[in-house]
Amino acid sequence: MYQREFDQRLKQFLPKAVLFYGENHYLIDYYLDTYIQKLDAKESMLSLYHDEWNFEQAKNFLSQTSLFGGTNLVVVKHEKKIPKKELDLLVELANKNSDNYFLYAYAGTAKDAKSMQSAFTEKKGGVWVRFFEPNIRDGIAMLQQKAQKIQLDIDHYALQHLMLLLNNDLSLCSNELDKLAILGIKVTSKDIDRLVYSTAPLATEQLLIDLFNKKPITATITKLLDLGEDEASLLRSTQYFVNQIFLFHAYIKLNGHVDSAAILGYKLPKQIEDQKAQLALRVKSTSLLKIFEHLLESEIAIKKAPATQKEVLIYSMLIKLQGYL
Repeated sequence: MYQREFDQRLKQFLPKAVLFYGENHYLIDYYLDTYIQKLDAKESMLSLYHDEWNFEQAKNFLSQTSLFGGTNLVVVKHEKKIPKKELDLLVELANKNSDNYFLYAYAGTAKDAKSMQSAFTEKKGGVWVRFFEPNIRDGIAMLQQKAQKIQLDIDHYALQHLMLLLNNDLSLCSNELDKLAILGIKVTSKDIDRLVYSTAPLATEQLLIDLFNKKPITATITKLLDLGEDEASLLRSTQYFVNQIFLFHAYIKLNGHVDSAAILGYKLPKQIEDQKAQLALRVKSTSLLKIFEHLLESEIAIKKAPATQKEVLIYSMLIKLQGYL
């Protein structure tokens, strides 16, 4: 089901076992907090996040009698799929006792999450809820609710500016609202520019990942330019990223495995290392050569061009680069 239907369900009762997934991590955390508050389970709950996941511990917790008549709430956050047999048992245990609840916030892909929905059917006493990345209007509405809750005086335009600055990441925006509330003043766009650090470098990295994955990129380029990134910085970031992909590509070809410490001189997080390795394996050596030549030609063209033409050239550079992949 989706958010609206789940909200209607919550008005009637709290489902005993829920699978949360999707692109909106802010809403997933919001509903986890809703359960914790309604059940008054902050002190008694069992939280198993990422590497803390332990099936036996979760099973034993839901199998025990709640102490002092409290609630047995298990909250799991994990980017890896939990085997269906384990999920089936945890959902079953959650429904065996009126004090038991099992919440699973899956941080992996929606495609993988769909394969786990069968463990959370209504027949088994569970539900699954998928959240989508909010549009700007929905995002502002959520942030307005948060601002009212923490008594922060901030208008619609300032919230819109905050979302743009933080690349529509509602979790980051929410955290910044908590910090801005400390000021005790009406917060304007100028205050946000002065006090909030832009996520443009992260957005640039995502742009280049999308570019190599052959996803649409023009909207992201526009957003980055609106955030204040200039053509020269986008060019440098692209050159740096392509150089990294080339180093990964060459190392894997020579050694048959990936080792970011040997390639870059420092160890990347496993997820990022694997991501760059996959991108490097996908691109051909001949394509990389064409991309390097294209970047050199583009650098000369951008440096020689008048300021009014630089923006058009950066769009052209990135779109043509994607055509070589």
